[in-house]
Amino acid sequence: MSINGLFPIEKWNFKSRSILDNLPEEDQALLLGHQTEQTYGKGEIVFREGGLPTGIFYIIEGKVKKYKADYGGGEPIIYVAGSGELIGYQAVLSGERFPDSAATLEKSVIAFIPREAFLAVLQQSTVLNGRLLQLLGHEFTVFVNNLTLFSQRPVRERFALQLVVLREKYKPAVASEAPVEINLSREDLANLVGTRRENIVRILADFKDEGILVTRGRKIIVQDVRQLIRIANFK
Repeated sequence: MSINGLFPIEKWNFKSRSILDNLPEEDQALLLGHQTEQTYGKGEIVFREGGLPTGIFYIIEGKVKKYKADYGGGEPIIYVAGSGELIGYQAVLSGERFPDSAATLEKSVIAFIPREAFLAVLQQSTVLNGRLLQLLGHEFTVFVNNLTLFSQRPVRERFALQLVVLREKYKPAVASEAPVEINLSREDLANLVGTRRENIVRILADFKDEGILVTRGRKIIVQDVRQLIRIANFK
C-alpha cells in the first residue's frame, strides 16, 4: 500500500537517492572512473566519527545506519540510509572530520569515490552543485523535524512514525506485492527511537495485539500502516 497523500514521508527521508543519476557523461566518467566497490558484512564500520574524510560513499546495495556515540555509551541512530544514497559527503564539503559514524545494518555493497574526484566534478558540474545544495537544505529540514520529534513526542508516537519511515526505506526498488520486512534489531530500533530496548519490546507487543503488525524473529511486517500513521499523530 502506498502512503502518498496519507503521510509526508519527504519530511523524514533524505533526498540523496539517485543524486548521481543522469549527470553529464563527462562528469559520470570522472566519478565512476575513480570509484572502488567493496562488499561489507553486517555490522561493519564504513567510517568513524572524528575520522578524516578521504572521499564519499555511495550505497549500491544494502542499508547503513548513521549514528553518534553519547556520554552514556549508547549509539543513537541519526538516520538509516539505503540503496542509491550518498553518505560522508558533508565532511568532504566542509573540510572537517566526520561528525558521525556509519555502519552496515546488513550485507552491503558500497562504492568509495575519492575526495579529489568528487571535488573535481563539483567544480565543473552545475547539475551536481545544484542537487547538493538542494540536498543540504533538505537534510537540515529532516534533522529539525527529528529534533522536534524527540523533544515533544511520547515514545509510542515516535516509534510508530519511525516504523512508517522504515517501511518506506525497506520497500524493494521494484514494485512487489510481497509484504515489506523491516529487518532491524531491537537494540537498533531503540537507538533510532531514542528509548530503551524494553520499551521497544513492550510497544511491539502492543502493536501485535492491536493487529498493526506481525513479527518473524527480528523482522517486522506492518499490516496496518494507516493505523501507524494515526498513532504517529503527525499533522
